[in-house]
Amino acid sequence: MRQDPFETMVTFMCAQGIGMGLIRRQVSMIAERYGRQIVVETERCIYSGHTFPTPDALAAATVSELAVCTNNNRVRAANIIAMAQSFVSGELAMICAEAESCSLDKVRTSLCRHGGIGMKIADCIALFGLGRFDAFPIDTHVKQYLWEWFGIEAARKSLTPGNYRYLQETACSILGHSYAGYAGHILFHCWRKEIRKMKQF
Repeated sequence: MRQDPFETMVTFMCAQGIGMGLIRRQVSMIAERYGRQIVVETERCIYSGHTFPTPDALAAATVSELAVCTNNNRVRAANIIAMAQSFVSGELAMICAEAESCSLDKVRTSLCRHGGIGMKIADCIALFGLGRFDAFPIDTHVKQYLWEWFGIEAARKSLTPGNYRYLQETACSILGHSYAGYAGHILFHCWRKEIRKMKQF
C-alpha cells in the first residue's frame, strides 16, 4: 500500500497472466537496464542495486530494448512505453494527483484508456499506488474466497465485465466501502497461504 504510483503501474502491467517469479524477474531487469545504480558500503559488505526507472527513462525506451525485459512480449513493452509517455506528458500524473479526491470510477476509466490496463489492473493500481483503499481488485483467488467464505453465487460464474462489477459491489457491501480493498487484500493472502498453501507472494 502507498507504493510509488508509476512503479505500481509498471509492475502490475508486467503481472498480467504470469507467476510471481517471472514478474519479479521482469521488474528486476527493467530496474537494472533503465534505473540508476546505487552502491551502499557498510563495515560488513558492499551492496549494489538499482533504483526503479523514472517515467522519462522508460518513455525514451524502444520496444525492442524493453521487450528484452518483458519476456520478449513486445505488446507489453509497447504498452509500458506508451504509459510512461502519458505520465511524462502530464496526463497520468494528473490522474495520480487527483486520485484521492475524485470518484473511483473516474480513476478507473482514466487508467483503462491506456493499453495493457484493464479493470483488474486499474483497481490494483488504484489500491496499491493511489491510496484508494475502496478499490477491490478481483482475480481467480478472490473469486474463490468470495464463493467459499461468503457464499456469493456470482463468484462461481465467468468474470465478465458485468460480473466483475457486481462482485465488487457485493464484496464492498459486506466489507465496507471505505476499506474494502485493504480488507480484500488481507483475505487474498489468507486464502493463498492458509487454504491453497501457496508459498510465493
